[in-house]
Amino acid sequence: MKQNKSPCIDQCEFAGPKKWCLGCGRTRKECREWRNLKPYDKATIEKQLKQRMAKMRKAGMLSDE
Repeated sequence: MKQNKSPCIDQCEFAGPKKWCLGCGRTRKECREWRNLKPYDKATIEKQLKQRMAKMRKAGMLSDE
């Protein structure tokens, strides 16, 4: 069974009203529970991360590198 690798990029800073990580888009709770989540739950979160990062980029929370 394929194991979902963590989306963490070691730029952990939680900001904004939802306290999403500026590096990967996860919440502190999602980061903390990542290892114990079922593959389906990880895949669901990973799909949401693209949308979250786009929202943060649009809000000017992320620098365009």
